[in-house]
Amino acid sequence: MTNHRWQAINGLRVAVDGPAGSGKGTVATLLAKELGLPVLDSGLLYRFVAHAASIEGVGADDGAEVLRGLAPYLDKLEWRQAGIFVDGEDWTPLLRSEEVGAQASMFASLPEVRNGLLATQRRLAAGGCVMDGRDIGTVVLPDAHAKFFLTASVRERARRRWRQLQGQDAEVSLNAVAADVEARDKRDQERQHAPLRKASDAISIDSTTLSIDDVVDRMLAILERRKLIRARKDGRGPNE
Repeated sequence: MTNHRWQAINGLRVAVDGPAGSGKGTVATLLAKELGLPVLDSGLLYRFVAHAASIEGVGADDGAEVLRGLAPYLDKLEWRQAGIFVDGEDWTPLLRSEEVGAQASMFASLPEVRNGLLATQRRLAAGGCVMDGRDIGTVVLPDAHAKFFLTASVRERARRRWRQLQGQDAEVSLNAVAADVEARDKRDQERQHAPLRKASDAISIDSTTLSIDDVVDRMLAILERRKLIRARKDGRGPNE
């Protein structure tokens, strides 16, 4: 990956969408670091919803009830670059579990929940950010300066997730992970509210055979060509 540090235009908002396992979270994190911008992981926000709902004993069959149960947690929510904190406690490790991830997709399909969280997401994005998710370019930030849609084959996405789970000593087969990835794709694509789809003005990048660095470099080149960023000739970071 390039050694350049970049200066972004004021309030630059970059949307990175894609299905589960496409690498959008890792790419968004590295891209944001290159640009000196915060990265906002919308998927983590829905994992937060799922975990809070689990604590409150609320199911994913009533969006209004989920929002009511979520209210006391939203009051204490801080969305930092390091992750999601509730009342000063870092919830991020809890939210990364496979169980919470599977539940998050169901809660994310509820229109009341998605609409209820829009204002929070847009407020956090206003000062400039890289935000990743499944409907950022189409719903959350339709006016983003740049939109990317990251894809990869189902088998490759399953392989990436399976390797992550192996690092967590989880006993699960690659075929089982692939089936879960396909099931999540189906839910995300077929949900009635804000389904997973590529924004008409988004640039698609297939990462199946690309390294993470290659993907980030490609995005940086596009942003530079559009004059949304420029290399800092002094070699210093944007905030130094």
